[in-house]
Amino acid sequence: MRSILRKLCILLISFLFVGNLYASEEEKEEEALEKEIGYIELKPSIVSNLTGGPKYIRADVQLKTDYASVIPDVELHTPAIRHAILMLIASEDGKKLKSRDGKEKLRTDALDAVRKILEELTGKKTLVSDLYFTAYYVK
Repeated sequence: MRSILRKLCILLISFLFVGNLYASEEEKEEEALEKEIGYIELKPSIVSNLTGGPKYIRADVQLKTDYASVIPDVELHTPAIRHAILMLIASEDGKKLKSRDGKEKLRTDALDAVRKILEELTGKKTLVSDLYFTAYYVK
């Protein structure tokens, strides 16, 4: 019985060790961080001209992170984040942005743009988990 338990323990330990060898660097970084949700408000409001239909958009944006300890890393790159969002918005059709579907598509596209720019600048993919419009006005 003892030899079976010993073999099971050795097997379990080896599975855990081998599993950690194959864990990605990103997973290891996430494990090292304490999970605590935080928000980063992009100030001032995002304001941009639009093509077609309505002429401009004003939006207040907040970024969500699952690790509050990375907020300074995200805040450092706020100018690049704002630029990415502004370039995305500038190419949008104002008529589409007035609809619920257009707003949601802009939100997901902006989140993708923010994640991409942060990955380019920091090498980390998981700094921002979501993006929210807390105010949204198209005129």
